[in-house]
Amino acid sequence: MDKKYVHITQIKSSIGILPKHKLILSTLGLRKIGHTILKKDNIANRGMINHISYMLKVNKAQ
Repeated sequence: MDKKYVHITQIKSSIGILPKHKLILSTLGLRKIGHTILKKDNIANRGMINHISYMLKVNKAQ
């Protein structure tokens, strides 16, 4: 079974954003601008990504 992953990079500061959005950032594991993580591409992670998409860059992993 082929599992799909996505690279998620934080491109915007967390200063001045809603507390709920800060919580989503920490739940994803992002800490600072330029930090990149690898997460499974599933419904839960996609929901979090869509919620704070204005501060993320998302690429499919190969």
